[in-house]
Amino acid sequence: MWGPVNVLAGGLIPMRAMVIAAVVSLLLPQAVCNLLVTKCSISNPLPILHKRYQSGDISIGAIMSQIYQFSAMITFTERPTIDHLEDLVHFLPTWTYHAALRILSIKGRFFPNYNCDPRNNLIAVIGGPNSEVSTFMATILRSFKLPQFIYGSAPSVKENPQVNFYHQVFPNVDDQYKGILQLLLHFRWTWIGVVKMNDDNGERFNNEILPKFAQVGICFAFIEKAPLLSYSNNIADMIAEGSRSYNAIMSSTATVVILHGQIHTMTLLRMLPYLSNDENNSMKTDGKVWIMTLEMDFTSLPFERSSDMNFIHGSLSFFVHYEPVPRFQNFLRTWNPVLEKDDGFIRIFWEQAFQCLFSTSGRDSPSWPVCSGKEKLESLPTSVFETKMTSQSYSIYNAIYALAHALQEMHSSQSKHQRKLDESRLKVLMKQPWQLNHFLQSISFNNGAGAKISFNQHGELEAGFDIINWVTFPNQSFLKVKVGGTDPMAYQEETFTICEEAVIWPSRFNQVQPLSLCNGNCPAGYRKIEKERKPFCCYDCFPCPEGEITNQNDMDNCFHCQEGQYPNKERNDCLLKDVSFLSFEEPLGISLASSAFLLFLITALVLGIFTKYKDTPIVKANNRNLSYTLLVSLMLSFLCVLLFIGQPGKVACLLQQTAFGLIFSVAVGCVLAKTIMVVCAFMATKPGSRMRKWMGWKMATSIVIFCSLIQASLCAVWLATSPPFPDVDMNSMADKIIVKCNDGSTIMFYSVLGFLGFLSMSSFLVAFLARKLPDSFNEAKLITFSMLVFCSVWFSFVPTYLSTKGKYMVAVEIFSILASSAGLLVLIFFPKCYIILARSDLNNKEQLIRRNL
Repeated sequence: MWGPVNVLAGGLIPMRAMVIAAVVSLLLPQAVCNLLVTKCSISNPLPILHKRYQSGDISIGAIMSQIYQFSAMITFTERPTIDHLEDLVHFLPTWTYHAALRILSIKGRFFPNYNCDPRNNLIAVIGGPNSEVSTFMATILRSFKLPQFIYGSAPSVKENPQVNFYHQVFPNVDDQYKGILQLLLHFRWTWIGVVKMNDDNGERFNNEILPKFAQVGICFAFIEKAPLLSYSNNIADMIAEGSRSYNAIMSSTATVVILHGQIHTMTLLRMLPYLSNDENNSMKTDGKVWIMTLEMDFTSLPFERSSDMNFIHGSLSFFVHYEPVPRFQNFLRTWNPVLEKDDGFIRIFWEQAFQCLFSTSGRDSPSWPVCSGKEKLESLPTSVFETKMTSQSYSIYNAIYALAHALQEMHSSQSKHQRKLDESRLKVLMKQPWQLNHFLQSISFNNGAGAKISFNQHGELEAGFDIINWVTFPNQSFLKVKVGGTDPMAYQEETFTICEEAVIWPSRFNQVQPLSLCNGNCPAGYRKIEKERKPFCCYDCFPCPEGEITNQNDMDNCFHCQEGQYPNKERNDCLLKDVSFLSFEEPLGISLASSAFLLFLITALVLGIFTKYKDTPIVKANNRNLSYTLLVSLMLSFLCVLLFIGQPGKVACLLQQTAFGLIFSVAVGCVLAKTIMVVCAFMATKPGSRMRKWMGWKMATSIVIFCSLIQASLCAVWLATSPPFPDVDMNSMADKIIVKCNDGSTIMFYSVLGFLGFLSMSSFLVAFLARKLPDSFNEAKLITFSMLVFCSVWFSFVPTYLSTKGKYMVAVEIFSILASSAGLLVLIFFPKCYIILARSDLNNKEQLIRRNL
């Protein structure tokens, strides 16, 4: 019995390796019905004898091949009627339905589903290399509740196997799609092409599966529909569509292409380069990494035997997990077409495979020798015949074993009175096929290869997938190498495995892992910016902003380093920040400390000179006590600089600003007192002046103490409310951790400075007003210049201090202290020291009186 078939007017072309269905029937003894034999109108267009009947309980009822004929394309001038359509032979569904009904009929009679003869009756069907045929067959078979095994591809719409009565001899195809997605993500292939079938499964893949790929960062350079194979005179349209698809695929920048195909897609893939009308056909299919779905396997037409095999070299395929079947190759070696004279299928295959003719075939060819029958299948290249069981053959193997185990379970479940022994042969009495479906649902066994076979509640095989790497050779052979797999029942971290080292890539990549990206990777230190009107995985690369990094390729956003770290120059890594403070070991710290110590010694020298010559007129005229106090305060101001150098500690932070403020308030207070004393001295010389009673050391001391007490009060409030403390500044400098003294209260800090400014301005104004008073040694003028320097330094200090960071901020304050103190020392005391040491002739009472007059 033959079907399903496409019967079209014209010559016949058999398509090799297109086994559509294997029908398994159970021999059931039945009552004889004396009915007339009605022959089925469907005839076998190309009869091929086969000898696959095995005496026993189970026999192969039919092997149905697919036959193609060329004919003129059918067109209609008016709406066709159903009768008109039924007279045509171009519609696969119609002929599939007829073939399915023929399967249901008694052998030699056309009585669908009748049990009226002790003849072979159908109990199950194994069929469906593609979803279209499986769906058409299931439409008829489920009406009769016949179990069907599908081994090729799943129907596009899933249904409950209890209702639809079919079982898939392969796992859930969604697990395959998850595996493909994991494969893409593992190799970072985000710019891919897709070729899908032009059928319901292809539409489901496009509408339901591909959007899930896009959700995790995969985008598509193209999505092409594979051209439909045509065997009528519209083949020109098929060629044009194939040429367009081929050029679109090969001109794309996508290196990786997913082939969502069926069993004949491999044949179509080999034909694509020849369908191209590109005159400069330099493109080859071996420039891509093909990822093929489980529905695909290697198929070839006879005229493709010498075609280039390199197009699948380095490709990856998903197959149902396979365990080698023992003794299968030994079984193949027993094939002998000479002995199997009644098996026309083997003889035709033998002639096609070895390109020879049997003498009994009645045909003659000058180029083909006579078949001896001693040819070895192992000598054939794998592109012609694989001596290992293919994935789909393995599925059929499991389907037959599953059916056998289910039948055994069904038989053993019957009670004794439902069985009888008839001529030493155990037979089942009037059992219905739909009863088998229950046992198929719960079946679980180990096949001949030791693999566990069972089905889930959806009628799908509970198994994983193998990831196969295709390796081709110049002799038209290929090798399928397992390089990974998916196992949905394993632990989450073990559901996907891949051995990168074992993968052989297409030759053009020189065994370097291919990249499939819309554009080059954005290196670390850059971030991705999507291009307008382009897929989301097409982007430009821009450097990270200052202070941010990316430490991986293709990052969407830059980020800041952790606290205590800073970006390197390339902005692709974080470095530990150096601790920064003004130390005694660095040149700046050494120079400032040396300057302070030198000025301290000079001040001490001046103090020594004044002490030694304390009885000279010039020392007496300048108020010795104020001069001593001023010199000591200047010495202390130079020494307090050392509190600012070195790593800040708690005590140092408390003393830095308060010591500086108190010492400078004493120094400036002394200057103010000296200036006021100069003014009072001349006012007291006027007749009847009452200023004489204010003259003396008490007034000067009072001014100094009063100024110091105010500053001391400010410092006391500062220390009591918000004292300075050691602190670290992580943010002011990108590459430094600044260890500093936090002022605690900025208001109090500037209050101390403000009071010093008030004292210095007061001294400057009084000295400026008294600059023209007669004075033997120009005391008022010297104070005016010294305070001008003092005020200039500290007025410049504020903006400079605020504009610097880190240790340089401390250096600015130290410099201001040294400069202002040195200004007072040089402008007030150096002229006097010059007169004392170099012009002693001016250091006398007469000179003083003459200058005052």
